[in-house]
Parts: sequence; structure tokens; C-alpha cells
Amino acid sequence: MKKLYLELGSGISGDMIVAALLDLGADEAVLREVLEGIRKKESGFEIRISRVVKGGIDCCDFDVILDEEHDNHDHDMHYLYGHLEAGHEHEHEHAHEHSHEHGHGHEEGHAHGHDHPHHHSHRGLREIVEIIDGLEMTENARNLAKKTFFILAEAEAEAHGQPVEEVHFHEVGAVDSIVDIVAAAVCFDNLGIGEVIIPKICEGQGTVRCQHGILPVPVPAVLNIAKQNHLPIAITGRQGELITPTGAAFAAAVMTSTELPEVLIPTGVGLGAGKREYKQPSIVRAVLFEGQREGDVVWKLECNIDDSTGEQLGYAMERLMEAGARDAFYTPVYMKKGRPAWLLSVLADEEKIPLLEEIIFRETTTIGIRRQRMERTILPRVVRDVVTRFGGAQVKVCTHDGYEEFYPEYESAVRLARKTNRTLREIYDEIRKCGMNSCKIDL
Repeated sequence: MKKLYLELGSGISGDMIVAALLDLGADEAVLREVLEGIRKKESGFEIRISRVVKGGIDCCDFDVILDEEHDNHDHDMHYLYGHLEAGHEHEHEHAHEHSHEHGHGHEEGHAHGHDHPHHHSHRGLREIVEIIDGLEMTENARNLAKKTFFILAEAEAEAHGQPVEEVHFHEVGAVDSIVDIVAAAVCFDNLGIGEVIIPKICEGQGTVRCQHGILPVPVPAVLNIAKQNHLPIAITGRQGELITPTGAAFAAAVMTSTELPEVLIPTGVGLGAGKREYKQPSIVRAVLFEGQREGDVVWKLECNIDDSTGEQLGYAMERLMEAGARDAFYTPVYMKKGRPAWLLSVLADEEKIPLLEEIIFRETTTIGIRRQRMERTILPRVVRDVVTRFGGAQVKVCTHDGYEEFYPEYESAVRLARKTNRTLREIYDEIRKCGMNSCKIDL
């Protein structure tokens, strides 16, 4: 399974992550074929993929070039920060472009006068999903693009106090954001990545101008995405918006862990350049490394019990689980002379063995315990919080060959079943559905 480490010390935006994934080796021809489907529905943009130098480092650049009517000033530093007084940290670091592959004859400069109106698309989630559903792309890529927009919709809904289905996007409903998110999903799927590790995403401070007006950094949508999806944000002393809502939403959609392995052997490195110019170069670094299924070691404790009551055995199991056993279970067996009995098996970490053996001796009638060291292969898993219509719950998400399986956590399901007087099966179905709803959206 391929694993990806995203180093986001300069923040993240949609175009930066697309460029990094292209630099890693995502198929440009596949991407262009999908994006041509958007061009058939939406006019006013061109795609340029080239190489630029940021801070002396050669990077890939993915640029959605908008015409004057559709331009939203997303990369215009004067528009974004012109309201600030002189002296704030917005000294520009310049990117030098070379090898203008696939260019379309557009001027590199994007100077904008702000005294005339521009056309801005305010689309709802349903309209964006219809665009995505009409594209020729793999189902994995399609679901990831929808998942990203659903995360954005949830964040905007909270910010504006509206239901998700009534949210109308501003900047992220514009054609360049749609292209960025679809492109990121296509490239991610094309690379066959199964896990994504994001230890932190650096963000700046201050204020930034957007279509809602002048907002504090991090902007509300980014903070809501981080809160709702446990995205690790590190606030730095730098002035400016380093994390865009589009970038935050995609990071939340693909992140499976915040923990880096002790040893990382890279098999590929992709560098994606940003357009905004700050003192620190805007670069996303994506490091690809091959990973096997996780393996670890557990110990199995076993003993035969033929003269304890069912109540004693049940209590012993409760004590073992409370003390930190990984699992405990009974198997009916026949002992010598045909005596029916129970085989107690306990799986545990090595450091738990003394405590668990003490419980077994105290709470059962056994006079001997067998120990066995066992190696095992386990799937990567992460526990996520979800909000159901019955209340909050937890779901375990296991990844296998790039696919996710969702397993509701028993204790949280039981709590909701008792609280709402619903059946456990109904609660399980609801938790699983909410765990999956950001992957498959049905509007």
C-alpha cells in the first residue's frame, strides 16, 4: 500500500496539492481528459502546467487561468492584503517560471483593477455534485471530490448557520476551485495512495479580504474544517492566509493519521508551488513511501476451566477487559474423561501479562496459565468522531488496498441506543452511514 507524507510548513491550497501530486508522477493526460469535461460545461478558464523556481527550488506549478469575467483575485496580493497598513509582513518572494509547457499564450501577470464588477459563481452543493457526476472519472476519484466538497459544505453551514443543502459557496463555488478539487482527486486516485500522514499544517495570522469581506486568519471555514475533522493546525507568527478552505478540505478528506513512522524511506518526492508570495516560499512537499500492512506482536494467555460458574467466568472477563486485555473469549472444550469445560483465551501486550495473570488466578479456578508469543498482521485503522441524527458517536475506519471499511464502536452505539430507545442495529446502521457520508453523497 502506498503511503503519503504531506509536509505543509507553508500551508496548503488546492493548486499547490495538485502540483505536488503531478510532480510525484500522476498522469497528466488522465487529468486533462477529466478536466476537459468541465471545460465543456464551464467557460472562462485555461489550464497551465509548468515548472517554477520558488526560493531556489524547482517545483511544479498547476495554474487555473481565469478570464477577466470570472477572475476572483485569489492570487492578487494587493486585493487580499491591500487593506493592511504599510509595514506588515507581505514582502514578496518572486517565482521565476521556465519551461512553459502546455501554455496557452496568456500573460503571466494578473493585475486587476477593482473598480468594475466581476462575475462570481455562487453554487450550491447539489449543483457542484451534478458537475462532478457528469465527468468521466473513476468512482474513487469522484467520491473523493464529493467528499471534499461535502466537508466544505459542512464548514460553511456552521459558519452561516444554515443547513448543508442550503449553503451557497462563494470562492469555493467558482470554477477554479471546482477544477482544483477535481484535479486533486483525480491525481490522488491515479497514484493509488492508501494512507496520508499530516503531522501539522502551518497557518498564518492577521486578516485577509474575500467575498464575505475582511476576515481574520484562519478564516471561519478553515477553523470549522479543522474542528469537525481533527485537522492539526499550527498557528505561526507569519502574517497572511496560508491555508485556504479548499486546501483544508482536501487535507481533511484524505488524512488518515498525524503520526509519522520512526523510519521513513521515500520512494518519490513531489513539490507543488503556490501563487501567493510571502517571505517563506509557498511550497507543498509530498513524500511518497511504500508501506506494508502493519505488523505487531501480542501474547496469548490460555487456561482450561471446568469448575467455575457462568457468573464467575463473566465477571473474570469483565475484569480482564477493564485491566487492558486486547481481547478475551471462551471456547467450549472437552477435557479428559469427557468433562465439559471452557478454554479461556486472552490477547494482551507483554507489559500487561503480570496483571492479567493475577486476575485469572484470583477470579477463576485454574491452577496454570499457558503463554504464547504471536506475531500478527493488522490493517491500518483510525477512530473518527461522527455526528448522527441521534447524537455523537465513534466509528473505526480500517483501510485495505485503498478502500475504507467502517465499524461502529460498540460502546458509543450502545449509549445512543439506550438514550434514544432505538434498536442497536438501527444505531449501527446510522453510525456506519454517517462514517461513509463524506465519501458518497446522495442529495
